[in-house]
Amino acid sequence: MAGRMSGTERRAQVLTIAAKEFAEHGLHGASTEAIAREAGITQAYIFRMFGTKKALFLELVESAFAAVSEGMREAGDGKSGLEALSAMGGRYFDQLADRTGLLLQLQGFAACGDPEVRDAVRACFARMWDTTEDGTGLEPVSVKAFLAFGMLLNAGAAMDVEQVDAGWADGVRTRIQAGLFAHITSETNR
Repeated sequence: MAGRMSGTERRAQVLTIAAKEFAEHGLHGASTEAIAREAGITQAYIFRMFGTKKALFLELVESAFAAVSEGMREAGDGKSGLEALSAMGGRYFDQLADRTGLLLQLQGFAACGDPEVRDAVRACFARMWDTTEDGTGLEPVSVKAFLAFGMLLNAGAAMDVEQVDAGWADGVRTRIQAGLFAHITSETNR
């Protein structure tokens, strides 16, 4: 018979289960009852650990954004300009494989009608912006273009374009090279 889980282990288990539930169903559609059932605990225990359903959702959304920002920061470390942007873009592209994390980010955007969620998602996006801007030293218009392409990659990954055999899907999943951003400057985009 397996031993009891420590509080830390149980919390990690619930976060893993809840991440999938929220990624698939969003803040309002996710069921804490389903999470509790899969974890073999009560809903009351979930609320003791996280306080509210929204607090659990926000922890997961913030963690998903942080993983991307941290990965980009690590990839660009020691580089600058388009070289840093290329490394960050490669890491961003690779992180699209974490479908649950990606969907949690998108569910965060979808729940921005709630002011508390909106504030948290704004802070997460600001961190991603700052990571890109500070890590590359590029102008805001280049950062904007880079993150805009990233959002297109997110949408493509959410639609699972890897499974689609069509020209538009090939275009969406194309890896973006840093050279694409060389001409995007404040001077050329007045």
